[in-house]
Amino acid sequence: MADAYIYDAVRTPRGKGKKDGSLHEITGLSLATQVLEALRDRNGLDTSKVDDVILGCVTPVGEQGADIARTAVLNAGWSQYTAGVQINRFCASGLEAVNMAAAKVKSGEADFAVGGGVEAMSRVPMGSDGGAWPVDPSSAFSTYFVPQGVSADMIASK
Repeated sequence: MADAYIYDAVRTPRGKGKKDGSLHEITGLSLATQVLEALRDRNGLDTSKVDDVILGCVTPVGEQGADIARTAVLNAGWSQYTAGVQINRFCASGLEAVNMAAAKVKSGEADFAVGGGVEAMSRVPMGSDGGAWPVDPSSAFSTYFVPQGVSADMIASK
């Protein structure tokens, strides 16, 4: 089994996920595009060598829908042959994307994969997708979730 390595880490700014939050004018696509451009430019990366870009996104609807990872790959001017996929594991979506990228490399399914996460909660608020847990009382009241913005801030502050 091959080893997987993290070669770089790129972070966008964070702000409060509300309608008038500090990042409310910036789309999730723009955030993801900026990260991919920085990754390419900082490392002189030949993007045709990247097999896959995996991005976690909790609310893949509206402007964050339609496979935001693949859209960001193309928007950033990466190779048209670089695949992109979006996954959702709630607040662990970005972490799961990194784990999946590493697993692809370790298993030999990919030689080079990028993992990360994207969310613009000021623009696409939690629950916008109408999933059962925030809107169905039989689920919402019997289970408890720490809101994504709160948990993301807790994780980023560690």
